[in-house]
Amino acid sequence: MRNPKGSVSEVSNPADGDGRRRSGFRDADDLRREVGARISELRTARGLSLSALARSAGIGKGSLSELEAGRRNPTLDTLYAVAGPLGVPLSALLGDESGTEGGGSQLTARLLHVEHHDDGATTEVFWLRVVPGGVRRSPAHGPGVVEHVRVVRGHLLAGPEGSQRHAGPGESLEWISDAVHTYSTEDGALAVLTIVTPA
Repeated sequence: MRNPKGSVSEVSNPADGDGRRRSGFRDADDLRREVGARISELRTARGLSLSALARSAGIGKGSLSELEAGRRNPTLDTLYAVAGPLGVPLSALLGDESGTEGGGSQLTARLLHVEHHDDGATTEVFWLRVVPGGVRRSPAHGPGVVEHVRVVRGHLLAGPEGSQRHAGPGESLEWISDAVHTYSTEDGALAVLTIVTPA
C-alpha cells in the first residue's frame, strides 16, 4: 500500500501474502521512533539547536520537532535534507537494516546493504524503482558524496540539475551529489544506486 506522502514507513514492514508482517521487519511506529531518536541524538552530539538544524535543512522547526518525537512520517526528501547538515549518510538516520524502504510518488528506494569502511566512509546500496510521469528532485547531500546508478531495466535521465544524462539497461551514470539532482524516466526504470559518503 502506498502512502501518498511518500513516507519511509510506506513499505518498511513488508507483509506475507496473508497480510502478516514478516519476522525481522519493524512496524511503522517503531521505525518513526527510531528515526526520530537518531536525528535527535545526532543533532545533540553536534551541538545544534532544533532551530539551527531546521533552518539548515530547510524544514520547519515544528516538523523537525515532530520527527524527533516520532510523531511524523519522515519522507525521503526530508531525511536527505536533515542528513546533509548533520554530515551523515541516509543509513545513519534509517538504520542499516536491509529492506528498509523510502520514497514518494516518483521513486522508491529499498536499502540492500550498508558498508562502513575503515577510513570512516560509508557505502550504501539501494534498489531503485522510478516511475514515469514526473521528475524526482533530490536535495543536495554532503560534500564529496558520490552517487553511481546502474540501470537494470528501462531508461533513466539522472544527475545534477541542468546536466542530467541518459542511461539504458546495462549503462551507468555517476556524479557528485552535493547539489540538487534529479531522476526521471519515460518508460519506468529499475536500477541499483550506490551512494558513497566520505568520512
